[in-house]
Amino acid sequence: MRTQVGIIGAGPAGLLLSRLLALQGIDSVVVENRSREYVEARIRAGILEQGTVDVLTEAGMGERLHREGLEHRGVYLQYPGVRHQLDFPELCGRRVWVYGQTEVVKDLVAAQLAGGPPLHFDVSDVAIEDVDTDSPRIRFTDALGTPQVLECDVVAGTDGFHGPSRAVVAEGTHQQLWERTYPYAWLGILAEAAPATDELIYAWHPDGFALYSMRSPSVSRLYLQVDPAEKIEDWSDDRIWEGLATRFAHEGWEISTGPVIEKSVLPMRSFVSAPMRRGRLFLAGDAAHIVPPTGAKGLNLAVADVVLLSRALVRLLQEKETDLVDAYSDTALQRVWRATHFSWWMTSMLHTTGDPFDAELQLSQLRRVCSSEAAARELAENYTGLPFG
Repeated sequence: MRTQVGIIGAGPAGLLLSRLLALQGIDSVVVENRSREYVEARIRAGILEQGTVDVLTEAGMGERLHREGLEHRGVYLQYPGVRHQLDFPELCGRRVWVYGQTEVVKDLVAAQLAGGPPLHFDVSDVAIEDVDTDSPRIRFTDALGTPQVLECDVVAGTDGFHGPSRAVVAEGTHQQLWERTYPYAWLGILAEAAPATDELIYAWHPDGFALYSMRSPSVSRLYLQVDPAEKIEDWSDDRIWEGLATRFAHEGWEISTGPVIEKSVLPMRSFVSAPMRRGRLFLAGDAAHIVPPTGAKGLNLAVADVVLLSRALVRLLQEKETDLVDAYSDTALQRVWRATHFSWWMTSMLHTTGDPFDAELQLSQLRRVCSSEAAARELAENYTGLPFG
């Protein structure tokens, strides 16, 4: 097979990159080692920045998003005795949308299979070759067990932390790695329960952090801070609801409960690698960086990456100019580090450590954000998304 851009990974980064390139007349082929059913069922992020919504809409992916997505004007910050609303449009003129990553992926897959560039699920034995030349290739075995060779001008590695792309970049560059593993995790549930709040609630409590989110008018997404060693089987539904009720307790308000349809323990860590390029192989999304979910940045960072990368590849392949691909890694990493800092800051402010000194610092910071317009605007600007560059 022959294409201009070979894309490894059919998550939101790879699928959106293929879509953006197709709109500019650039051919691509996407290969994915999981099944379509698996890819479309992965429970991931649910908050879309203003810029992400704009990009999806301009790419023709906004119809269902605007019909079924939930537009949000802000969030609540809560600590004992206080629930304070931050109004994003008032603070920075932007909003966010609640629309699950699973839904974004479903929309992109449907568009890809309805006459878009080729998309191959259930591939195996993926290997990337000759990325230091102008003619890289991807070898893989297709779903029928047939060995394939995909000749490319460029390879995009959007295959996550465990995919082969990151390792190929590391082998051929003086790659730097930064990583932080946090001493807490999230126990997350999906519940058939109508949200009892109009906006997300970020709650600090002596027992630990809790987040009240939603996926639709009838489905809630909720999280409890737990120890990373916790086993999900030790948490009955009743124990989870009791913990949530305690941490969200607020005078005159009650949590909505219902059947739990999914639950899991999510570890939390930050990871950044640089550069995000080796020759004609470019990384985007989780292949290059991971952030804790507290700042709602993971999916949005992937979108920011592919917006930059699509512009750079159009300029390289259509205009034969290398300036944007040469600048891609440094430009993307500036936004990555800003989002990494914001995610760390939100995580550090809201998750209890058991240290009374830490608790007083956290409460001081929360009081500052809730009482200072400047501090509130800083949170709002970062949460709703900085320019893609």
